[in-house]
Amino acid sequence: MVTHNVIRFSTDTRQQVIDITARVEQALEKSKLADGMVLIFVVGSTGALSTIEFEPGLQQDFPELMQQMIPAEKEYRHNRTWGDGNGHSHLRATLLGPALTVPVVDGRLVLGTWQQIVFLEFDNRPRERRLMLQFIGEASEA
Repeated sequence: MVTHNVIRFSTDTRQQVIDITARVEQALEKSKLADGMVLIFVVGSTGALSTIEFEPGLQQDFPELMQQMIPAEKEYRHNRTWGDGNGHSHLRATLLGPALTVPVVDGRLVLGTWQQIVFLEFDNRPRERRLMLQFIGEASEA
C-alpha cells in the first residue's frame, strides 16, 4: 500500500523547533499502515526535519548551534540577488535536508524513548508550512 497525508501549520519566528511527533502518529493511525515506513517531506526550501530530544535546553542549544555555523548576519549572495535576507535560512535547511524516513512496525513509529520528530523553521518571517507524509508498506488487516 502507498497512501499520503498532509500536515499544515503556521510558524511565527525564525529558529523554531516544533515537535510534530503526535501529528505524524495521528496521520499514521488514519493510514492503517501496519509495517513499512513513513516519509516526511518539507514542501519548501527554508525548513528542515530531524529527530531530537524535544526539551527546553536543546530547543535553545540547536538554534544557537545553527547561528554559530551559519550566521544570519553574514552577507550571502542570495540576499544580494533577492533582497529577502534569508540566505542563511536556505543554507541551514539544505544542511539538514527536507526529508526524514521513520520505520513503522506493528502500526507504531519506531522512535527511541527520548526521540521526537521535529520541524525546524529557519526562515526570517512567519510561514504557512506544509509537510507531505507518504506511508509505504503493508496495511493492517483490521
